[in-house]
Amino acid sequence: MDPEKGAIGGLSTSLRAELEPQHADLLLFACCLISGLVDSTIYRAYNTFVSMQTGNTIFVGLGTSHQNLRRYGWARSLTSIGCFTLGSFLFAQLHRVLGTRRRGSLMLSFLLQAGIILLTAGLVQGGVISSALVSKGSQKTPPWDQIVPIVLLSLQSAGQIVASRALGFNEIPTVVITSLLCDLMSDPQLFLVRNFKRDRRIIAFVLTLVGAIIGGWVTKVTEAISPILWLCAGIKGLLALAWAFWRAK
Repeated sequence: MDPEKGAIGGLSTSLRAELEPQHADLLLFACCLISGLVDSTIYRAYNTFVSMQTGNTIFVGLGTSHQNLRRYGWARSLTSIGCFTLGSFLFAQLHRVLGTRRRGSLMLSFLLQAGIILLTAGLVQGGVISSALVSKGSQKTPPWDQIVPIVLLSLQSAGQIVASRALGFNEIPTVVITSLLCDLMSDPQLFLVRNFKRDRRIIAFVLTLVGAIIGGWVTKVTEAISPILWLCAGIKGLLALAWAFWRAK
């Protein structure tokens, strides 16, 4: 047998393997941390969320009555909503075409997410895109090139929640807190000693909050958004690598 053909065949088999979802929640917890890090950082710079679209919806609504705190803030929020929606469709199609829980689809999904954050960090670090932090309530028209990070990061954020659905961990949406807290407190088994869904929801909330705190402090100290973006790109890259070695069914 040709060793090269055997190696290619082995790689193809590995990429098409259905992965065991047990303990995959650990990787999704990292995504919750990333959501907190990215959203707190991007909101500080652009007054827009790229993961949690509930806030953006309110910002768009306030924009109709000219009460959005930043000029054209409604347009940024609307862009984020649209790109997150598009990203959800594209990542869902990726999983559907390549296989919902196959190693190849999960690796590709997280490599794309990592690559998008990496590209954004590079554009900001290189000065191609303005990332100047603005004062709260500033009425100065922001540079329009700042729409690029919002587009890119909103697209990649959708990959997280699509992955959580694909793996069957609906209790860890990674980008939503409101429904998570509602589901947590309405759980009829809330006070049982062993309740894995409850525990996952609590951990997801705490990690999102911790990420937001860290992102806020790092942005305040460095007066820059690129450090957090580099960090998140690195974490997403490690998650993609983790799927490469994850146990198959």
